[in-house]
Amino acid sequence: MYRKIMVPVDLAHADKLALALDTAANLAKLYGAPVTYVGVTAATPGPLGHNPGEYEQKLKAFAAAQGETHGIQTDARMVVTHDPAVDLDDALVKTVHETASDLVVMATHIPNVADHFWPSNGGRVATHTDASVFLVRG
Repeated sequence: MYRKIMVPVDLAHADKLALALDTAANLAKLYGAPVTYVGVTAATPGPLGHNPGEYEQKLKAFAAAQGETHGIQTDARMVVTHDPAVDLDDALVKTVHETASDLVVMATHIPNVADHFWPSNGGRVATHTDASVFLVRG
Protein backbone atom coordinates (compact mmCIF):
# COMPACT_ATOMS: atom_id res chain seq x y z
CA MET A 1 0.00 0.00 0.00
CA TYR A 2 2.70 2.53 0.96
CA ARG A 3 5.88 2.69 -1.11
CA LYS A 4 7.97 5.35 0.67
CA ILE A 5 7.75 6.60 4.24
CA MET A 6 9.15 9.92 5.48
CA VAL A 7 9.76 10.65 9.15
CA PRO A 8 10.71 14.18 10.24
CA VAL A 9 13.07 14.03 13.21
CA ASP A 10 14.42 16.60 15.62
CA LEU A 11 17.67 15.03 16.78
CA ALA A 12 17.76 17.36 19.80
CA HIS A 13 14.62 15.59 21.03
CA ALA A 14 15.18 12.09 19.66
CA ASP A 15 14.44 10.62 23.09
CA LYS A 16 10.83 11.84 22.77
CA LEU A 17 10.25 10.27 19.35
CA ALA A 18 10.25 6.58 20.31
CA LEU A 19 6.57 5.92 19.65
CA ALA A 20 6.61 7.66 16.25
CA LEU A 21 9.85 5.92 15.28
CA ASP A 22 8.48 2.51 16.28
CA THR A 23 5.24 3.20 14.39
CA ALA A 24 7.15 4.15 11.24
CA ALA A 25 9.35 1.06 11.53
CA ASN A 26 6.36 -1.24 11.97
CA LEU A 27 4.63 0.27 8.93
CA ALA A 28 7.86 -0.03 6.93
CA LYS A 29 8.06 -3.74 7.76
CA LEU A 30 4.39 -4.30 6.99
CA TYR A 31 4.58 -2.66 3.56
CA GLY A 32 8.21 -3.35 2.71
CA ALA A 33 8.74 0.39 2.34
CA PRO A 34 12.00 2.27 2.93
CA VAL A 35 12.02 5.06 5.51
CA THR A 36 13.68 8.43 4.97
CA TYR A 37 14.46 10.34 8.16
CA VAL A 38 14.40 14.10 7.49
CA GLY A 39 16.17 16.66 9.62
CA VAL A 40 15.89 20.41 9.12
CA THR A 41 18.81 22.53 10.28
CA ALA A 42 20.39 25.95 9.86
CA ALA A 43 23.74 26.65 8.23
CA THR A 44 24.94 28.26 11.46
CA PRO A 45 26.61 26.34 14.30
CA GLY A 46 24.24 24.63 16.70
CA PRO A 47 24.17 22.03 19.46
CA LEU A 48 24.09 19.20 16.92
CA GLY A 49 26.98 20.36 14.78
CA HIS A 50 29.29 23.23 13.94
CA ASN A 51 28.11 23.12 10.34
CA PRO A 52 25.59 21.28 8.17
CA GLY A 53 28.15 18.57 7.37
CA GLU A 54 28.46 17.58 11.03
CA TYR A 55 24.69 17.60 11.42
CA GLU A 56 24.30 15.43 8.33
CA GLN A 57 26.74 12.86 9.74
CA LYS A 58 24.66 12.63 12.92
CA LEU A 59 21.43 12.33 10.95
CA LYS A 60 22.90 9.56 8.77
CA ALA A 61 24.14 7.72 11.86
CA PHE A 62 20.67 8.05 13.40
CA ALA A 63 19.03 6.63 10.26
CA ALA A 64 21.51 3.76 10.10
CA ALA A 65 20.90 2.93 13.76
CA GLN A 66 17.13 2.90 13.17
CA GLY A 67 17.66 0.54 10.24
CA GLU A 68 19.74 -1.83 12.33
CA THR A 69 17.44 -1.69 15.33
CA HIS A 70 14.27 -2.36 13.36
CA GLY A 71 15.60 -4.35 10.41
CA ILE A 72 14.34 -1.88 7.80
CA GLN A 73 15.82 0.00 4.84
CA THR A 74 16.59 3.60 5.82
CA ASP A 75 17.97 6.80 4.38
CA ALA A 76 18.64 10.29 5.72
CA ARG A 77 17.80 13.62 4.16
CA MET A 78 19.10 16.90 5.55
CA VAL A 79 17.43 20.19 4.67
CA VAL A 80 19.27 23.45 5.37
CA THR A 81 17.18 26.59 5.89
CA HIS A 82 17.83 30.08 7.20
CA ASP A 83 15.49 29.60 10.16
CA PRO A 84 14.30 26.03 10.80
CA ALA A 85 11.57 27.16 13.20
CA VAL A 86 10.02 29.41 10.56
CA ASP A 87 10.79 27.33 7.47
CA LEU A 88 9.98 23.87 8.87
CA ASP A 89 6.58 23.39 7.25
CA ASP A 90 7.71 24.51 3.80
CA ALA A 91 10.86 22.38 4.08
CA LEU A 92 8.83 19.29 4.98
CA VAL A 93 6.30 19.86 2.18
CA LYS A 94 9.12 20.29 -0.34
CA THR A 95 10.89 17.17 0.91
CA VAL A 96 7.73 15.05 0.67
CA HIS A 97 7.58 15.97 -3.02
CA GLU A 98 11.33 15.49 -3.63
CA THR A 99 11.40 12.05 -2.00
CA ALA A 100 8.09 10.96 -3.53
CA SER A 101 6.95 9.84 -0.08
CA ASP A 102 3.37 8.66 0.13
CA LEU A 103 3.24 8.38 3.94
CA VAL A 104 4.60 10.78 6.54
CA VAL A 105 4.81 9.60 10.15
CA MET A 106 5.22 12.50 12.58
CA ALA A 107 5.44 12.82 16.32
CA THR A 108 3.03 15.40 17.74
CA HIS A 109 1.89 16.88 21.01
CA ILE A 110 -1.48 17.08 22.70
CA PRO A 111 -3.29 20.12 21.24
CA ASN A 112 -3.33 23.28 23.33
CA VAL A 113 -4.62 26.85 23.05
CA ALA A 114 -1.81 27.95 20.71
CA ASP A 115 -2.93 25.36 18.15
CA HIS A 116 -6.07 27.41 17.55
CA PHE A 117 -3.92 30.27 16.24
CA TRP A 118 -1.00 28.49 14.56
CA PRO A 119 -1.59 25.44 12.40
CA SER A 120 0.24 22.24 13.18
CA ASN A 121 3.18 20.97 11.14
CA GLY A 122 1.27 17.78 10.35
CA GLY A 123 -1.76 19.75 9.22
CA ARG A 124 0.35 21.79 6.86
CA VAL A 125 1.96 18.67 5.35
CA ALA A 126 -1.45 17.00 5.00
CA THR A 127 -3.03 19.95 3.21
CA HIS A 128 -0.11 20.73 0.89
CA THR A 129 0.90 17.24 -0.30
CA ASP A 130 -0.77 14.10 -1.61
CA ALA A 131 0.85 12.00 1.12
CA SER A 132 -1.06 10.42 3.97
CA VAL A 133 0.01 11.82 7.33
CA PHE A 134 0.06 9.70 10.48
CA LEU A 135 0.38 11.84 13.62
CA VAL A 136 1.64 9.93 16.64
CA ARG A 137 1.08 11.32 20.11
CA GLY A 138 3.27 10.30 22.97
